[in-house]
Amino acid sequence: MPKSRNIWVTTVLVTAVLGAAAVPAVAAPAAAGRTAACPAGWGSLDRTDWSSTSGAYVTNARTGRQDCYDRFVVDVPGAPADRLGYTVRYVDRLIQDPTGTPVPVRGGAVLEVVVRAPAHDSGTPTYPGRVGQPLPGVDLTGHRTFQDAGFAGSFEGQSQFGLGLRARLPFRVLQLDGRLVVDVAHTW
Repeated sequence: MPKSRNIWVTTVLVTAVLGAAAVPAVAAPAAAGRTAACPAGWGSLDRTDWSSTSGAYVTNARTGRQDCYDRFVVDVPGAPADRLGYTVRYVDRLIQDPTGTPVPVRGGAVLEVVVRAPAHDSGTPTYPGRVGQPLPGVDLTGHRTFQDAGFAGSFEGQSQFGLGLRARLPFRVLQLDGRLVVDVAHTW
């Protein structure tokens, strides 16, 4: 009897250990006052959606801070999420389209954000940004990742921004009704 009991106990323990290893871990909700784990699965490769928005214009650009990432938002009122095209990619330098003129952006890495919506309506500006200047109304004090943010202009139905980052870090892009959101993680 003792031998069969040992075999039975061993079988139960091995089954319990293997079963626990096969079940994916699920994070428990964060306790009050504590932050949840940062999102994972972001990357640093180019992201593009070739959709174009007709009749919607860039009106604002702003930033925000979260526990795990810094956020850049471009407001395009009237643009439906599924028609708001963009390209977000790391570049060696921000180069203004179509002039080829470098636009200074400070940081260890430069993330170019192109939104497929103009910043003007029939020549009248809809966004107050000026080429080569910091973004109006944007204060990067306290941001962990963003070091600089500049406007490179608007040409042929698209507007170009540059984010100076402390380093090349993973990011995600969210298309929402009326705005494009780019989140850049604080760490890998």
